[in-house]
Amino acid sequence: MESTGKYWIPIYNILEPTCNIVLAHPKYVKAIHGKKTDKRDAKWIADIFKHDLVAGSFIPPADIRQLRDLFRYRWKLTSFTTGEKNRAQNCLTISNFKLDDVFSDVFGKAASAITARILEKGLAAVDGEMCEEQAEKLRIIRSHMDSLELCKLNLESLILSVAEKYLPQLGLVMTAPGIQSFAAIGIISEIGVDMSVFPTSKHLCSWAGLTPQNNESAGKKKTTRISRAGAYIK
Repeated sequence: MESTGKYWIPIYNILEPTCNIVLAHPKYVKAIHGKKTDKRDAKWIADIFKHDLVAGSFIPPADIRQLRDLFRYRWKLTSFTTGEKNRAQNCLTISNFKLDDVFSDVFGKAASAITARILEKGLAAVDGEMCEEQAEKLRIIRSHMDSLELCKLNLESLILSVAEKYLPQLGLVMTAPGIQSFAAIGIISEIGVDMSVFPTSKHLCSWAGLTPQNNESAGKKKTTRISRAGAYIK
């Protein structure tokens, strides 16, 4: 089966208990240009699979996939929070409040208390030029940030409960310098705990997009960039 966005997942969920499914990356099963229709595409994939020319993608077990989905959502919430922080900083900057000149963290405890005081007190009592529209926008942003933080805390609690069954493996991953609890969970959620699916450690590194490409012709290397694969684990 060719993987296309998220559309393969419902079918995969139904067939997984009873079938041995080979999920192929579209890049590796492309039909010849100019001869591509849905029927010809299906026939082409069936033909090359019959000759054992389809390399199956790594699909972790269902419980690991659930952990992966939760952890990627946590990453999204963090990105949303970062975006809101940038918008809040923009509100302060265009209103002549340069808190980043005074505080290393504009959203630390002290700086947040000052921002709250600016919004609570009369705008005429401060030296900046924050209009009522920017003040209201900043209140909305701060409220959204608080909601995102609550969502993230609830999600992290769920992630920890789901990851509890993998405590031995998490402990092993955390023996690597610099890897703490949630980083270890993120690694497990992407590669799983069964390393037999990767023939060697080099195959795992390649799957994670951490190895240079091989693109050489007539003794000349064209590119050695790493691929875009493994964005979450990187």
